[in-house]
Amino acid sequence: MHTTQVRAQPGEAGTIGGLGVRFLVTGEQSGERFSVVEHPIGPRALAAPMHRHADEDEYSYVLEGQVGAQLGDEVVLARAGELIVKPRGQWHTFWNAGDTPARILEIISPAGFEHYFAELIEAFGGGRPPQEQLAELRARYHLEADPSSVPALISAHGLTFG
Repeated sequence: MHTTQVRAQPGEAGTIGGLGVRFLVTGEQSGERFSVVEHPIGPRALAAPMHRHADEDEYSYVLEGQVGAQLGDEVVLARAGELIVKPRGQWHTFWNAGDTPARILEIISPAGFEHYFAELIEAFGGGRPPQEQLAELRARYHLEADPSSVPALISAHGLTFG
């Protein structure tokens, strides 16, 4: 890995519902060891249904706002300067728990899953893609999701989704 400075500038980015995506460090830059993705999250927005990764661990460092997360059966609230750990194999989701924008740095190890976000942005570019397309995308990235979890999460935490 060579040293790279990532400057605060608009970069390759997109939005999926209330979740923003900006790629800061890709696997190609880190020798495939990790990637870093910035996620701005709109007020009271649910980022994803409950899901779990087979291949990677995720670490969400809160830069601003309040971020709620469900980790298995546990619900946590993290504020700026705090870290949420989501190990591979654990069911989890996260959301903006406040009425102002929130922002996290998502550190993904090993790298590779950042490409899922890029493909998801492309898939949503023409509107909501068919469930079959989303299921195929999740399967390629060894991601298991439970879309049926969304209504309960929205109700329990006063959120919006999509």
